[in-house]
Parts: sequence; C-alpha cells; structure tokens
Amino acid sequence: MTDMNLTRRGILGAFAATVVTAAPTMSNAFGILRGAGDIRRIRMYSGRTGETIDTIYWIEGDYIGEALDEITHFMRDWRTNTLKPIDRRTIDIAAASHNLMDVHEPYIMLSGYRSPKTNAMLRSRSSGVAKHSLHMVGQAADLRLKSRSVNQMFKAASACSAGGVGKYSGSNFVHMDCGPIRTWGS
Repeated sequence: MTDMNLTRRGILGAFAATVVTAAPTMSNAFGILRGAGDIRRIRMYSGRTGETIDTIYWIEGDYIGEALDEITHFMRDWRTNTLKPIDRRTIDIAAASHNLMDVHEPYIMLSGYRSPKTNAMLRSRSSGVAKHSLHMVGQAADLRLKSRSVNQMFKAASACSAGGVGKYSGSNFVHMDCGPIRTWGS
C-alpha cells in the first residue's frame, strides 16, 4: 500500500502544473468533470487561517485519499479546530463550477465544515444560518472569487445541477452543497 501511495503522490507531482479545462459535456457536475480530462483539482484560500490548498484530488477515476484528507483539514472548523470528512460530491461541485468560470485564482473559502457549537453560535447571530446546516455534516462550502461576481458564481454552480446553490449578494459569497437540487437568494 505504501508503494501505491508514493506512486500516486508522484503522479500528483507530475500533474501539478497541468490543468485541463474542457467544455461541459453534461448538465451536472460529475458529467462536467468527466469531460475535464483525467484529473480533478481544487484551489482555495482561507482568510481565517491564512492557509492555501491547491491539490489534485482525483486521477483517472480514483479519488486520492491523501488529497481528500488535506481538503478535510483545510476545510475544518477553524474556531474549534475540529474535522469532518468533506463529502466528495461537494468538492466535485466546487471544482466543476470553478472550471466553468475558467478562472485560475483560488476560491476564498469562508466556511466549510462547521461543528454544531459553531453553527449554533452563528445561528444566534444571523437568520441566514440553518439549524440543520449541511455544513455540520461536511456537505457544504461558502465560497467567493475576487474576479467573478456572486451572480456569475451562482450561475456556474447552478449549471452543475448537482446540489444546493445559495446566492448571498449582500455578503458576497455563494453557498454550494451536495444536498437536494435547489437554489435561493438574491
């Protein structure tokens, strides 16, 4: 097993400089990514922790465990320093949306996993925080881009037809999750 992980890590290094962007071939995120070549990549920055991540997490039909672990750590609840595995489908939706927008800058991640304690605190301060938020089960991300408007991000994520997409224009971010297909916001 160790040799396989090293080999995969070597492949990751070889592909790190290559980004394949292709036109969407289907109407959902997974179809879009199938048309994107043999790799899937996610790039994010957290202003809360100052951390960045730029990782290929899928190669030739296989998710890369080490990369998924890095994403889970990156998207942790920074307030409580707790982890919850991030659902692969949420990562896929974010990556597909990023590809559709044809941008090279990383997402700015505002919120990934939220512990129940953090969610309750945020809910006490804002009516926009769901009591049973998908953030608490590692199935949602709140993201923004400097070079794209909330409306552009919302349209790209909605085009994936693969989960929930919320537009928060007043706060300048888009919520993406792998729950039921639905949209909201203004």
